[in-house]
Amino acid sequence: MFVEKFITFLEKCKSISQFKKLHALLITNGISKQPQINSRILYFTSLYNIDYAHNIFLTIKNPTIFDYNALIRGYASSKNPCKSLYLFVEMLRNDVVPDNFTYPFVVKCLAKLCEVRVGRSVHCGVLKNGYEVDLYVMNSLIHMYGSCGGVSCARKMFDEMPVRNLVSWNSMLDGYGKCGDVVLMREVFDEMVGRDVVSWSSLIDGYVKDGEYGEALEVFERMRVEGMKGNEVTMVSVLGACAHLGALEQGREMHGYIVENELPMTLVLRTSLVDMYAKCGAVEEALVVFRKGLGRKTDVLIWNAMIGGLATHGLVSESLELYKEMRSLKVRPDEITYLCLLCACAHGGLVKEAWFFFDSLGKDGMTAKCEHYACMMDVLARAGRLTEAYQFLCEMPMEPTASILGALLSGCINHGKLDLAEIVGKKLIDLEPFHDGRYVGLSNVYALKKRWDEAKAMREAMDTRGVKKFPGFSVVEILGTLHRFIAHDKAHPESDQIYTILDFILWQMKLNKDCEEQEQLLCDINIGLGNGDDGIALQMNDR
Repeated sequence: MFVEKFITFLEKCKSISQFKKLHALLITNGISKQPQINSRILYFTSLYNIDYAHNIFLTIKNPTIFDYNALIRGYASSKNPCKSLYLFVEMLRNDVVPDNFTYPFVVKCLAKLCEVRVGRSVHCGVLKNGYEVDLYVMNSLIHMYGSCGGVSCARKMFDEMPVRNLVSWNSMLDGYGKCGDVVLMREVFDEMVGRDVVSWSSLIDGYVKDGEYGEALEVFERMRVEGMKGNEVTMVSVLGACAHLGALEQGREMHGYIVENELPMTLVLRTSLVDMYAKCGAVEEALVVFRKGLGRKTDVLIWNAMIGGLATHGLVSESLELYKEMRSLKVRPDEITYLCLLCACAHGGLVKEAWFFFDSLGKDGMTAKCEHYACMMDVLARAGRLTEAYQFLCEMPMEPTASILGALLSGCINHGKLDLAEIVGKKLIDLEPFHDGRYVGLSNVYALKKRWDEAKAMREAMDTRGVKKFPGFSVVEILGTLHRFIAHDKAHPESDQIYTILDFILWQMKLNKDCEEQEQLLCDINIGLGNGDDGIALQMNDR
């Protein structure tokens, strides 16, 4: 009778604090170690407090498969999935045979750890114990191989499955997305008979990760037309696509979609909105979303998005003030925070402050990465501190990357240190022999030094090595539609009208300049004729 009452009370528990009171009652009554009760306790605590669950597990003399599964599942979903693997090995050593629930939990852990070699061993255990026809087990293996870069193994398993469900298709779709094969990902998607929000979200996310942001937005639009409602995962990907395209109007529309469909404004979603508005140049709107969420749960990621957004748009003092506010609220910075702050210093020419933040990395227990060195180099190079920058380069504990040398090259060109620019430019070509910008950069250095033959030779070297120069492009958003242009582009259907307006604008600019020059000339004449007599000068202006 007491056991049944306990189970009823346990099912009503909504937090670990409530459970601990119930657990204390069981201990004082001396019945906490009854097998049926212990297993229930272990199952519950593994969902809410895995360390507490592990302590209970250690008190069990002969853990059953149910006990092991509860703990393995708990650790597989935790920040320390390695312990799932240790428990699995311990279980095998204790001659406890895994079942069809054990393998999916273990495989989930391996997918997180990207341990495909161990995954193959577990796969052998699946075959040995006869679970190769279990749909739940096979789906987890497909997910594991896809997550660990073994998408060909995942496809082989998928093709050999006698029965598939929606999870099988979604796992295969996700695998192709993670390995960046959007063509096969789309093929799988088009073959699917039924799709859910996970299917659509996987496809959208795959396109975003592959840099095909326009395609991602088109898929989302098709999803809406077909009546499928997006969730948090969908909207994070879609907002990311808007951010990369700078599609502010579409980003606002997505924000409206979130509000209209009453999607929970989670921290992840708020961070994505802040990032989107900031990258699209709508800093004020980013701040509104950011400030609205400060009373709720917060983390360093949303602060990074806002600090970085302010820094990117040259709002240096605002960016540094926000960092001070973040520290006052006891939010601990991470490596990305310092990257954003160094970016702010580069835009503001704040060398002293940049050194402070760079040194603070080590004081906060972090190690500067190549991105931090590249930012610090950018600060020094932009400020014209090229001797200091070169010394910084020589003292680095790593080989300089292309981004570090690229920052130094830009500084050398901007501040006329062309001899050093030539050395750096050659090094960049050695580092990235198939990057078109490296040849163009060195060619420009030679052109500035009026060494025309060598400038021409750089262009010819590109042709000899088969390096093609990809033209830069601009994107203009008009009424929610993105239009892409390259220099002298006439591919747009309204090209004639665009160039007509452009010629008109240029004519107006020239006219305004001529008017300003005429006004300045008249002003000079007035002052000359007036010899300080304001009356004469005013008469001339009136005419």
